[in-house]
Amino acid sequence: SSTNNNNNNNSKLAESLLAKALQDCPSSGELLALSIEMAPRPQKRARSMDALKRCDDAHVITSVAKLFWMERRLDKARKWFNRAVALNPDLGDSWATYYKFEVQEGTDEQRADVLNRCKLADPHHGEIWTRVAKAIENTDLAVDQVLVKVALAVNSLF
Repeated sequence: SSTNNNNNNNSKLAESLLAKALQDCPSSGELLALSIEMAPRPQKRARSMDALKRCDDAHVITSVAKLFWMERRLDKARKWFNRAVALNPDLGDSWATYYKFEVQEGTDEQRADVLNRCKLADPHHGEIWTRVAKAIENTDLAVDQVLVKVALAVNSLF
């Protein structure tokens, strides 16, 4: 079918563009995280190891946490989410993915803990975070309200 062909061509083009971008910026955390997320499932772990060798970045660490989440290794996922938000407390997308993880897998206490720590960190960056926080209808929202909206928007798993 032509739809499958287009999707296949698009993913091949995306992989090609990503490979070129990584040649130009081999230690970009955002690009390395994307390479983990775009990798076929059997290659995600190897991509993660490679990315972690190249840089210590909250985007990469969040992707590794998501990989553990996908594998149902929840304690490890939680540990890596904590590493990500400790490394870059200003990255709202990591907080939102971590919060979404706790909504789906954690206790009320764990959810409240992430919410409160995020409020204290008061993040201002992240691709999805800034888009949601700066939307006209959201300009009066408190950090915890933005967190909940962004958590709904982030892709939890690959």
